[in-house]
Amino acid sequence: MASAPEDPVLERYFKGHKAAVTSVSFNPNGKQLATASWDTFLMLWNLKPQARAYRYVGHKDVVTSVQFSPQGNLLASASRDRTVRLWIPDKKGKSSEFKAHTAPVRSVDFSSDGQYLVTASEDKSIKVWNMHRQRFLYSLYRHTHWVRCAKFSPDGRLIVSCSEDKTVKIWDTTNKQCVNNFSDSVGFANFVDFNPNGTCIASAGSDHTVKIWDIRVNKLLQHYQVHNCGVNCVSFHPSGNYLITASSDGTLKILDLLEGRLIYTLQGHTGPVFTVSFSKGGEMFASGGADAQVLLWKTNFDELHSKDLNKRNLKRLHFDSQPHLLDIYPRTPHPHEGKVETVEINPKLDVIDLQSSSPPVVDILSFDSTTVLQNCDHGLSSELH
Repeated sequence: MASAPEDPVLERYFKGHKAAVTSVSFNPNGKQLATASWDTFLMLWNLKPQARAYRYVGHKDVVTSVQFSPQGNLLASASRDRTVRLWIPDKKGKSSEFKAHTAPVRSVDFSSDGQYLVTASEDKSIKVWNMHRQRFLYSLYRHTHWVRCAKFSPDGRLIVSCSEDKTVKIWDTTNKQCVNNFSDSVGFANFVDFNPNGTCIASAGSDHTVKIWDIRVNKLLQHYQVHNCGVNCVSFHPSGNYLITASSDGTLKILDLLEGRLIYTLQGHTGPVFTVSFSKGGEMFASGGADAQVLLWKTNFDELHSKDLNKRNLKRLHFDSQPHLLDIYPRTPHPHEGKVETVEINPKLDVIDLQSSSPPVVDILSFDSTTVLQNCDHGLSSELH
């Protein structure tokens, strides 16, 4: 079927990793994309056609997570080598290494002001780091199994984490306490994140489900069963109206959260899809998986519902009223079996002269990095500040 103007379109794909892609992150300026891989490398792709790519060499094992800082001047990466690295995303690729955990590190996430970094590890702990002084701040212990993911809320006051102990926990960064706990009897969450206004969390389940919880009333709002295998990653569109999901069934799905339904199934990867992320403005998203390819997609569905959304946001801004669940989500839990008509997009069928990017790759070795120990209190390099 022909794509409508607002349908997602596969714009190009990047080849350069030699093994599965585990994580993708857009520079907030929209000009670069960072990716992490089982091949132990980070890659920095320039979104301009034919521009060279940088391969950052430094980690000694699988790189599990990568994220740009909100200012775009730093890259954080986590690895199975038990370290976290901070990189300056340029052609020198200078980095500093944090001896972060006593087991593989699974995720990194910057606070929205860029002042803090939260890391999650298979040592069952979550750690928070001060970025300005480049030092360890505190640990959060309550999980009883590997912690897969930890994320800051948009206002930085909360952290959400998920673990193979089958719980999702909410932490207060002020008093360092666990203030909420969501348990699941079937599977565990591979990935969790807050929606853009911080009122809800989404979890990507090993039991093939995607769940949306309202953390103000501790209620399951939506429950999607649209994948045939474990869900590995989710990403909220900046409007909060859409959620994109990546699964080991080889597909990406786009959910309309206002209507509570699946609207797109995207084919394109061969094998499991491990990661997906929207760009800051929501006009692009990128995905990566077991096929070692990075796919860059373009969409303009951020323009859909924009009038309604603007009205809703203005109302909330002016009256500062307690938001109602109906603002964004249906009031009742919504089991979704995927039976309504959805659009399936398979770029392999209709993309003939798609831009395939295998740009020239420059290897950047990080031999001169500084090491940060957990009890270090001194600053590192002035370039990182």
